[in-house]
Amino acid sequence: MSAVLYHGEPNGASLTVLAALEEAGLALECRHIDLLAGERHALPGVTENIAIDLGVEGEGPVLVANGEAMTESVFLAQYIDEAAGGAGLQPTDAYAHWEMMMWCRQITERLSPAAALLGNLATSQAMIAAIPAQDFATLTSRIVSDDLRERWQALHDDAIDAAQIADSEAKVMATVERCETQLGDGREWLMGPFSIADLVTYSWLAGMRLLRPDAFDNAARTNAWLDRVAARPAVIAALARSTVSEPLRVFAPGPEINRWG
Repeated sequence: MSAVLYHGEPNGASLTVLAALEEAGLALECRHIDLLAGERHALPGVTENIAIDLGVEGEGPVLVANGEAMTESVFLAQYIDEAAGGAGLQPTDAYAHWEMMMWCRQITERLSPAAALLGNLATSQAMIAAIPAQDFATLTSRIVSDDLRERWQALHDDAIDAAQIADSEAKVMATVERCETQLGDGREWLMGPFSIADLVTYSWLAGMRLLRPDAFDNAARTNAWLDRVAARPAVIAALARSTVSEPLRVFAPGPEINRWG
């Protein structure tokens, strides 16, 4: 299989896919791109950029396999698991598989937009705002998705209101509480066996422990689970691909905030 994985710093969606790749032991060419320079929207060999803008994940990783561009970190993790011949990242039982996918959907639709917004406000908004007007216009002109372009513009113009921030903080708290409940029976991993659900949840929640530590004050089970995921060799290897000292503090414009709560 001829494939190249284009990814940002190992945080959020890029971390999910890089860690899945390490867990599966699949040999793919990985190329780091600067998401805040808009490099995701000018990938070599990708002539139909709409292919990478159809997803809702924002500036997530892109896998180009046999000439086809694919996005969305959970789906890419599934692809990697299956391309490796079944590396154990997905339950084989039909109901358990459904349960894992429903959990992942909650994370990608509720937590990831919230974490991305809070992360961008804390770490990347100043860099985006400092891009000269002509350069910013050139960068955003390459973005096919109107929604994603609007999120870049909102960060550039500091057009994020207090209600969005409060909503995002509430969604981080709700995810921590949900993890506490899920881990309440003493299980080691969220779905029982380690799975993509652990990877995608860790990838968005680990950075929030740095930026919103109060949300984790009364979450002993979740904190212990985060530490267990962080100690996995695959996660350590994925984080080692970083070009910065603190990759969990690096964010780029992410998914749109869910309008329906």
